[in-house]
Amino acid sequence: MISVPIEYYLVVAAVLFLIGSIGFLLRRNLLVLLMSIELMLNAVNLTLVAYNRVHPHDHAGQIFTFFVIAIAAAEAAVGLAIVLAFYRIRKTMRSDDADLLRS
Repeated sequence: MISVPIEYYLVVAAVLFLIGSIGFLLRRNLLVLLMSIELMLNAVNLTLVAYNRVHPHDHAGQIFTFFVIAIAAAEAAVGLAIVLAFYRIRKTMRSDDADLLRS
Protein backbone atom coordinates (compact mmCIF):
# COMPACT_ATOMS: atom_id res chain seq x y z
CA MET A 1 0.00 0.00 0.00
CA ILE A 2 1.29 3.44 -0.91
CA SER A 3 1.69 5.83 1.98
CA VAL A 4 0.82 9.48 1.42
CA PRO A 5 3.49 11.85 2.79
CA ILE A 6 2.49 14.14 5.64
CA GLU A 7 3.36 17.21 3.58
CA TYR A 8 0.46 16.51 1.22
CA TYR A 9 -2.00 16.58 4.10
CA LEU A 10 -0.55 19.82 5.38
CA VAL A 11 -0.66 21.45 1.94
CA VAL A 12 -4.30 20.46 1.47
CA ALA A 13 -5.11 21.75 4.97
CA ALA A 14 -3.33 25.03 4.25
CA VAL A 15 -5.23 25.46 0.98
CA LEU A 16 -8.54 24.72 2.73
CA PHE A 17 -7.72 27.20 5.48
CA LEU A 18 -6.70 29.81 2.92
CA ILE A 19 -9.93 29.38 0.96
CA GLY A 20 -11.94 29.63 4.17
CA SER A 21 -10.14 32.74 5.37
CA ILE A 22 -10.45 34.46 1.99
CA GLY A 23 -14.15 33.60 1.93
CA PHE A 24 -14.57 34.96 5.43
CA LEU A 25 -12.74 38.20 4.68
CA LEU A 26 -14.20 38.96 1.26
CA ARG A 27 -17.80 37.77 1.31
CA ARG A 28 -20.69 39.60 2.97
CA ASN A 29 -23.36 36.89 3.05
CA LEU A 30 -23.82 35.53 6.56
CA LEU A 31 -24.30 31.94 5.40
CA VAL A 32 -21.11 32.10 3.34
CA LEU A 33 -19.30 33.44 6.41
CA LEU A 34 -20.51 30.47 8.45
CA MET A 35 -19.46 28.04 5.71
CA SER A 36 -16.04 29.69 5.56
CA ILE A 37 -15.61 29.22 9.30
CA GLU A 38 -16.58 25.56 8.93
CA LEU A 39 -14.04 25.18 6.14
CA MET A 40 -11.30 26.62 8.35
CA LEU A 41 -12.28 24.28 11.19
CA ASN A 42 -12.13 21.31 8.82
CA ALA A 43 -8.64 22.39 7.76
CA VAL A 44 -7.64 22.31 11.42
CA ASN A 45 -9.18 18.84 11.73
CA LEU A 46 -7.16 17.63 8.77
CA THR A 47 -3.99 18.97 10.36
CA LEU A 48 -4.77 17.23 13.64
CA VAL A 49 -5.43 13.91 11.90
CA ALA A 50 -2.20 14.32 9.93
CA TYR A 51 -0.39 14.82 13.25
CA ASN A 52 -1.88 11.55 14.38
CA ARG A 53 -0.43 9.78 11.32
CA VAL A 54 3.06 10.94 12.30
CA HIS A 55 2.57 9.88 15.94
CA PRO A 56 0.37 6.76 15.68
CA HIS A 57 0.57 5.85 19.37
CA ASP A 58 -0.47 9.31 20.54
CA HIS A 59 -4.21 9.79 20.11
CA ALA A 60 -4.20 13.49 20.94
CA GLY A 61 -4.90 14.46 17.33
CA GLN A 62 -8.04 12.35 17.16
CA ILE A 63 -9.25 13.53 20.56
CA PHE A 64 -8.80 17.18 19.64
CA THR A 65 -10.51 16.51 16.31
CA PHE A 66 -13.58 15.20 18.11
CA PHE A 67 -13.63 18.32 20.29
CA VAL A 68 -13.33 20.58 17.24
CA ILE A 69 -16.18 18.70 15.52
CA ALA A 70 -18.37 19.13 18.61
CA ILE A 71 -17.55 22.83 18.82
CA ALA A 72 -18.19 23.25 15.09
CA ALA A 73 -21.60 21.60 15.43
CA ALA A 74 -22.54 23.92 18.28
CA GLU A 75 -21.22 26.92 16.36
CA ALA A 76 -23.24 25.95 13.30
CA ALA A 77 -26.44 25.51 15.30
CA VAL A 78 -26.10 28.81 17.16
CA GLY A 79 -24.88 30.65 14.07
CA LEU A 80 -27.75 29.43 11.91
CA ALA A 81 -30.25 30.38 14.62
CA ILE A 82 -28.81 33.89 14.77
CA VAL A 83 -28.81 34.19 10.97
CA LEU A 84 -32.41 33.00 10.80
CA ALA A 85 -33.50 35.50 13.47
CA PHE A 86 -31.60 38.27 11.70
CA TYR A 87 -33.23 37.38 8.37
CA ARG A 88 -36.70 37.44 9.92
CA ILE A 89 -36.10 40.94 11.27
CA ARG A 90 -34.15 42.56 8.41
CA LYS A 91 -35.08 40.43 5.35
CA THR A 92 -31.43 40.44 4.32
CA MET A 93 -28.42 38.16 4.70
CA ARG A 94 -25.71 40.81 4.34
CA SER A 95 -23.29 41.10 7.23
CA ASP A 96 -22.95 44.84 6.61
CA ASP A 97 -26.49 45.30 7.87
CA ALA A 98 -25.79 43.42 11.10
CA ASP A 99 -24.55 46.56 12.84
CA LEU A 100 -28.04 48.00 12.51
CA LEU A 101 -29.71 45.70 15.01
CA ARG A 102 -31.87 48.43 16.45
CA SER A 103 -35.06 49.19 14.57
